Amino acid sequence: MAESNLLDKLDGLVSRFEEVGTLITDPAVIADMKRFVKLNKEYRDLEKIVNTREVYVKTLNGIQEAREILDNEQDPEMREMAREELDACNTRIPELEEEIKLLLVPTDPQDDKNAIVEIRGGTGGDEAALFAGDLYRMYIKYCEAKGWKVSVSSISEGSSGGFKEIIFTVSGEKVYGTLKYESGVHRVQRVPATETQGRVHTSAATVAVLPEADEFDVEINEGEIKWDTFRSGGAGGQNVNKVESGVRLRYVWKNPNTGISEEILIECTETRDQPKNKERALTRLRSFIYDKEHQKYLDDIASKRKTMVSTGDRSAKIRTYNYPQGRITDHRINYTIYNLSAFMDGDIQGCIDQLIVAENAERLKESEL
Repeated sequence: MAESNLLDKLDGLVSRFEEVGTLITDPAVIADMKRFVKLNKEYRDLEKIVNTREVYVKTLNGIQEAREILDNEQDPEMREMAREELDACNTRIPELEEEIKLLLVPTDPQDDKNAIVEIRGGTGGDEAALFAGDLYRMYIKYCEAKGWKVSVSSISEGSSGGFKEIIFTVSGEKVYGTLKYESGVHRVQRVPATETQGRVHTSAATVAVLPEADEFDVEINEGEIKWDTFRSGGAGGQNVNKVESGVRLRYVWKNPNTGISEEILIECTETRDQPKNKERALTRLRSFIYDKEHQKYLDDIASKRKTMVSTGDRSAKIRTYNYPQGRITDHRINYTIYNLSAFMDGDIQGCIDQLIVAENAERLKESEL
């Protein structure tokens, strides 16, 4: 892309940045929370572009100044300094241009949100539940390393350990934008603890990562929600099976994309505090509906991108964990590594980084920048 063409695009965004900066201080905009949040997000995104543009312009000016010195200056020391500056600026320009191109490509509007993660044991019975437990531990370790907060909202334990299903919320910076790559079927190949012959079995667990919806992201008629309470099960505690702290909600929702109505059932037993459980069940309801309503957006992405790294296709087999070989293979990008032990201890950033690179390449290609 020619420098002037890129600068033309950036100059148009500078005026929009200034306009948005004025709008978010307007009392009428602040009173409209949905619009205020949207403009704040736009302001933060534009700020990154404007700051990078400043560095780009300074670097272009640095090249021009260095060339002028080389053309007019006789002093050897000055010429040497100018030559070094010219080399440094010429190296930096392509890097900045790639950075700007990516910033100019629209990002997933959900990336900044917190995430609700659902892990379910799939085919493989007890072994699948154990593997779901291993995946949960892997994500907990990863979240701890990132400084993210995890809150479990629903657990169904396996008969031999692990989980038939576990649902938890992860809060922090750009959580959904990072964890969305984990949605799909995770397959494990290993000798189960119950296997006496030492044979390798294959089982699977599914992971669904949903963006946590804010109150103003979806419209819910709370008067139409049917609530039930029940006694939470669990280990110990004086109020187990005595206090009805568990909550169950039922809500009939009409999908605006298909026109089909369905009943949504959500249970929450996370705390011994019924109002808190109600609040968390509502959060999950909002996120479920938000995710469903954005399925068309996700399908549009899927039709354009070969990597399928950030789509809503949760039935696709995305990764295999082979214990005998100590190998992990991500099938979307044909990425294989042999550090399974560290990976299961939460060292998954390298794989996520590769998926981000693959998706960015697809985003650039589809934008034709």
